[in-house]
Amino acid sequence: MVPRAGGPPTVRLRRLAGEMKALRAEAKLTREQVEERTGVNQGTLWRIEKGHAKPHSGTLETLFDLYGVPSARRAELIELTRGAHQPGWLDQFKDALLKKVISEGYATYIGFEFEAKAVHTYESLYVPGLLQTEDYARTVMIDGWPTEPDAVEPRVRTRMERQAVLTQRRDGRDPLEFWAVIDEAVLRRQVGDRSVMRAQLGRLLEMSERPNITLQVVPFDRGAHPGMSGAFSCIKFGTSTPDIIHTDSLAGAVFLELDVEIERFAFAFDHLRAMALSPRDSSALIGGLLKQ
Repeated sequence: MVPRAGGPPTVRLRRLAGEMKALRAEAKLTREQVEERTGVNQGTLWRIEKGHAKPHSGTLETLFDLYGVPSARRAELIELTRGAHQPGWLDQFKDALLKKVISEGYATYIGFEFEAKAVHTYESLYVPGLLQTEDYARTVMIDGWPTEPDAVEPRVRTRMERQAVLTQRRDGRDPLEFWAVIDEAVLRRQVGDRSVMRAQLGRLLEMSERPNITLQVVPFDRGAHPGMSGAFSCIKFGTSTPDIIHTDSLAGAVFLELDVEIERFAFAFDHLRAMALSPRDSSALIGGLLKQ
């Protein structure tokens, strides 16, 4: 088996990977058969189809010939290849400090989130970033995570900018479909003072009313569940681009791409939303806490 690359691929590279894998599937060819007919090594083909390698133009043309790709489609994929290593979302900002304080893993995640059709996320300790108020986010940066003082405000601004995917995207696409399952501990753990938490609970109720957002709570009385091992997000692109799993910790961001990994986390999320309160009952629980 070819080892995975050290760093995560860009959004465009993953999109190209999905397209190339789909073309081979349409041609009904295995990687072994492709190697026999073109001389393109199976390991190289694996890396291309997983988004771990930017293919040379000659390799692409060889594969296009074998797969019978029409000229117009070839031009689209070649153009996609040219932009395969562009950083994407973060590149729109000219603020040098912002680019300095945002880690590569976080920037990569934001790029995936920006391009995604849907994100399914589970949080056990914090309100999901896309649903945080500015004051809650700032408190998390200061009290809950080791952050340099001059990095706090740029990171808070970044988190607020990210939330645009839930309402109106710059490129005119439909808002992100966001399904969040959170543990009851997220609601009961006071982050900041009471006014910060009151505003945050209110924001959760407000955002949960949007048609593209589903919010569910796993109450304490459900006992042990698959999410107790930690937070994760399933990023879904809704095209030939394969899904990807993201987890984060003090060790940094981790992106999981193997089919077995994606299936494991998708199963865990399905289990969590099945055992959680319904969206309506979740809102009732949040509303009750807000009154308190």
